[in-house]
Amino acid sequence: METEGVYAPETIEEASDAYADAGPAAQVVVRETVRAMAFDREEYRDRVTSDVVETARDALFASLLEVHVGDRAAFDEWRESHPDYEIHETGSENVDNVVWHAAPFAETAVAATYQKERDAAVGTLRRQAFGRIYRPAFEE
Repeated sequence: METEGVYAPETIEEASDAYADAGPAAQVVVRETVRAMAFDREEYRDRVTSDVVETARDALFASLLEVHVGDRAAFDEWRESHPDYEIHETGSENVDNVVWHAAPFAETAVAATYQKERDAAVGTLRRQAFGRIYRPAFEE
């Protein structure tokens, strides 16, 4: 099993702090991207809304979530060691590999199976984790 990523918040407070910390970085990313696209001031004002920056922050936070990558046996072993977790698994049980992210504060995990496209599975799983676990928690 491998682990990659930066954010592995144990509590909702840690998750909220990490999400807040991603805000200024998202603003810089958006600003530098717009500069590279050569927007003038008017186009910047028209197109770069708070929704654009918030979307960048969501994507940045999600892309930094810690995920575990392993074979089915490693995932099943992890699952058995976390019997109280609600687990949302997508994909087929007949596939060799699994990527998952656990949120201890919610006693919830999301998992996705994949055969060959590891990076695609990791990216998809991180977005699912954000949408299923973090966004609802941040909105409470």
